[in-house]
Amino acid sequence: MDQYDMIQFQKDLISLRIDLSQNQLEQLLIYYEMLRDWNEKMNLTAITDYEEVLKKHFIDSLSLVKVKKIAKLGKITENYSLIDVGTGAGFPGLVLKIAFPKWKVTLVDSLQKRIRFLDAVIERLQLQNVNTVHGRAEDLARPDQLREKYDLCVSRAVANLSTLTEYCIPFVKQGGYFVSYKSEKAEEEIENAGTAIRILGGKLEDKLKFQLPDSDLERCLVVIRKEKTTPLKYPRKAGLPSREPIV
Repeated sequence: MDQYDMIQFQKDLISLRIDLSQNQLEQLLIYYEMLRDWNEKMNLTAITDYEEVLKKHFIDSLSLVKVKKIAKLGKITENYSLIDVGTGAGFPGLVLKIAFPKWKVTLVDSLQKRIRFLDAVIERLQLQNVNTVHGRAEDLARPDQLREKYDLCVSRAVANLSTLTEYCIPFVKQGGYFVSYKSEKAEEEIENAGTAIRILGGKLEDKLKFQLPDSDLERCLVVIRKEKTTPLKYPRKAGLPSREPIV
């Protein structure tokens, strides 16, 4: 791993007040190499450049720590249950698992090929208390599945916030949080999602705007607290949340 320059990455970690061990840094580098190699056979990400992966995938994923209430609730290093909906190649959920190994993490994706990749990374890094689930959020959030079992749900999925809210809030325990990773242009989405957030039992608690360290890349973390149990009619059957978002 000596061929990799991690000076900027370590500066970025310091700016987020995250301290990773040498083993954790090596795990992230192995993860990067597997992402790059597997991406030659399947489309996992459009971003494969080393420095871009570290900044736009790894640091972006770890920016969750900017939400102080989340960090305090999870106490960062203690047991904490998290589900990543639409995880893709593992962002942000698998990066968070590497950084905070005591967290219990579930990675959900609807494409089996992505699940195979994630399983391979998990096995190679010998990670514990992390599992992958192949399926659609609309099905997995049913009462006999994963409904209301998690302290925190995160998603960097490319969907409007109203749709993501219906996918994600049903997984969260009452008193827990759903955090959506968005670009800086999230204001209209947030406004349009107000009805969905309320109906599904949530309350908008914060919209945290910032730039990734040493860059002009602007981000927004939309923080929603689960205040009430989600009505059983939600999520609706597969396809409806994206075709007909709650407005």
